[in-house]
Amino acid sequence: MNAETMMGTELQALRRRRPEVTGAVLAGTDGLLISSDLPTTDATYLAALAAANFGVGNRMAATVRQGPFHESVVHTAAGCVITYPAGGDVLLTVVTAPGADLVALREEALAMVHRAGPTLAACRRSTPMPPLQTDGRAPLAVRTPMASLPGPRPRRDPHITWRRPPI
Repeated sequence: MNAETMMGTELQALRRRRPEVTGAVLAGTDGLLISSDLPTTDATYLAALAAANFGVGNRMAATVRQGPFHESVVHTAAGCVITYPAGGDVLLTVVTAPGADLVALREEALAMVHRAGPTLAACRRSTPMPPLQTDGRAPLAVRTPMASLPGPRPRRDPHITWRRPPI
């Protein structure tokens, strides 16, 4: 089963049980969109933001040494945005309307993550990266010193008075 089909099936079931869910995005921890039921542009941005949010949450959890990252909740005037890890390198981000029961939603979203996470992680791992095309005969980039360039050297603006202090 591919990620799009699984996401569609799981989201339909979640929306039947929780009508306050207004959208969801499945993304990689690299910020790339896997699947969504939001408009494409919004979903792409939300996938990138979810990955950034996950990175900050992971760093914060590591800094305070209180265990691994479990979820992130952003409360807004028009609802909430919740991000859950769904497998090794997959994130589920759920957008809700105001007044959503976040405790009950958390239980259902985590159940959905546990059902779908391993399959989604396997789908991500099975997508091979294309091999890097390199030409073995191509020269490496060379940096040319400014002093060896033809023509006059750029002069400093005489009106600039600030200089870096000596070390």
